[in-house]
This record gives sequence, C-alpha cells and structure tokens, in this order.
Amino acid sequence: MASTSERYDLVIAGAGIFGLSIAYAGLKAGLKVAVVETRHVGAGASGGLLGALMPHMPARWNPKKEFQFQALSSLSGHITELEQLSGVTCGYKRLGRILPLTTQDKLDHHLERAEESKQRWHPEDTGFSYVVEPQGSRSDWLSADAAPYGIVFETLAARVAPRLYLKALASFVATHGLLLEETGVAGFDEAKDAVHLSDGQTLNARSLVIAGGHGAFDLIETLTGEAIGRGEKGQALLMDGRGLENRPAIYCDGLYVVPHDDGTVAIGSTSDRTAQDTEVDQDRSTDLIRRATAFCPSLNGRKVLTEWAGIRPRCNKRDPLVGALPGLERTFAATGGFKISYGIAHLIAKAMIAEISGGSPRIPLPETFRPDHHFGLNRLDADRTVRR
Repeated sequence: MASTSERYDLVIAGAGIFGLSIAYAGLKAGLKVAVVETRHVGAGASGGLLGALMPHMPARWNPKKEFQFQALSSLSGHITELEQLSGVTCGYKRLGRILPLTTQDKLDHHLERAEESKQRWHPEDTGFSYVVEPQGSRSDWLSADAAPYGIVFETLAARVAPRLYLKALASFVATHGLLLEETGVAGFDEAKDAVHLSDGQTLNARSLVIAGGHGAFDLIETLTGEAIGRGEKGQALLMDGRGLENRPAIYCDGLYVVPHDDGTVAIGSTSDRTAQDTEVDQDRSTDLIRRATAFCPSLNGRKVLTEWAGIRPRCNKRDPLVGALPGLERTFAATGGFKISYGIAHLIAKAMIAEISGGSPRIPLPETFRPDHHFGLNRLDADRTVRR
C-alpha cells in the first residue's frame, strides 16, 4: 500500500511509451519516480504491433521536423544504452524505407526532396540518404506494378519491437523506482503535494506528469476545463515473416509493411476517427491483408499471427502536447504523439525532465508542442474550430 510517508520527486500517470520514457529519464537524472498505470504496461496505443520509426519528408523544413530528425538520429544510442541497463533486447534496426512513385508529378516532387535531403539530413556526416531509384528497383520486395515511376529509398527509417521496448523501460523503472499497475491517478493537490489514486491511495509527490494516452485528455479537461484532444482507433496485424527480416519497410497505399527480426512482419495501420472500441474488426483485417499483398506479393499465403486494435491519442492540433498545464505550476502533460510517439519519446522525456528540474534541454521542444499552442485562444476543438 503506497502512502504519503514515501516522497517522490515525480509521479507519472500512464505506463505507455511517453510515461515510461519520462520515468527512465527522470531516474537517470537522479529523481525519485513513481509510475501509475490504470491497467498494465502498454495497455493502450503503445502496446501495438507496428514499430515503424519513420521520418518526416525532407521538404518545407520546420522545427518539428528538425526535432524528429534529431530524435531518430539519436535513438540507436539511446536504445543501446537501455538494452545494456535493462538486459532486454528491443528489436531495433535501421532498416530503411521504400516509397513507390506512381505519377510523373510525384517523381518530380521527390527528386526535389532528394536534393533538399542533402541539406537537411547532412548525409556526408550522418550517412542518411534519400535517393530516387528507377522503375523496377527492389521489385523482389515491392511489386514493380505498384511503382511505375520508380521508388524512393531512404535510410533514416528504422523499426523497433514496441512491446519489447516497453518491457525494457518498465524493467528499469520497476528496479529503480516504483511501478504501480491496476490503479489510476484521480487528481493532484499541488498545495499538499498529494497525488490521489483511484483506489484511495495517496502518493506524496512534488510534480505530476499526465501521460496516459488518449485517456489523459479526460484528466486534462478536468484540471483545465479545456478539451484539447481525442482518441482515434487504429488496427494492425502481424504475419509470419520468416525470411523477410532484413527487408526495408514499405509505405504504400496508406499502409506500412514492417519486417521484424523475430520472423514476423507487421502491417498497419487503419485510422477511424469515430470508433472508440478496441475490438478487432475482421473486415478491416481482411482489407489490410488484401491491400498489403497487392503491392507486396511476398506476403501472399502467409499466416496471420496476431491482430491488434487500440485507441491512439491525437491532439486536435495534431502535434503532441508537452509541458505544464495552464494555471498549474507542477502539473505537466505529455501526450498526443499519435503515430510518431516511439520515434520521439526519448527526446520528449529529456525535455520534460529538464523543464521539471528547472533546466533547459539540449534539443528544445518545437513551439507547436508547447501548451500555449493547444490551450486558450489557440485551442482547436475537435470540429476544427479555433476558439477566439
């Protein structure tokens, strides 16, 4: 039974990729940290299957794209360290990505992007390339019919096994801090340093971070009076991928095909803005397989091993929310990563711990991630209306 006799520097609500990454960074910074999870580690969107760590395109460069580039560039070192400290292998590999070119306009556009990548991705220093290849290239993996004007092959893209990554983080947190499952955060009294849990327990803590995926938006609305995000259902599946482990990821027809080193290949994901259930829709799964095998014939006849459906957190203004909630001093939020959470979580965590500790992160957060972008006069409601 947790009680106020134990004092924490930081309590984190949510044991998904943002919550556990922040806990890991906090513990490494010397803070005393507790993570509180309503169900179990990875119960929400972070417990999915895809593991695609894909960069934004090197065009119309902005601070968000630069932040993600820095995150993806440094992720290999971060995961190597985590694996050494936790003893858990995370299934990380920089495998590259294929993008089919289906029209002359797209070919011309990506030729321009390839030129801009030389400025943005610094290939002479990083080794990350973004190259247009002719029609028929890599057709042993992506059907040549799906790419009549050639392909893009870029080498910054990577993948990780999401559940193994969470397992590694959770192992470290449980060993060096406190990890409570099957209870949630009901509120935080900053004046009394009291984090109230849904089972009646209380934790004595200096600060709270709300990082519980789409469920975080309800608690944020309770604390601020503003609804700044929603959940959006996604669905994915794993197929037998033996022999495909070293192939690059493919993005085609709105889907990713991502080989993993355990002999599986992930396919996904769908997006459904209205559904809020986490039941697998068999028609959706059938459609995923149909579309993926159409451009990737190597998947034909392979067995489906696992199916997944979950609700991903999406801020109404698309970019994640990271920082202190308006009107509060020691109550923070980190949520809304939607499809890019795994690639940026470790840098989000470092920025969050720097803010909580009164410092400045080495790589600052984009202004569009900050609370001022999401609340008050800048708030965008779910119906895309800006409140002025």
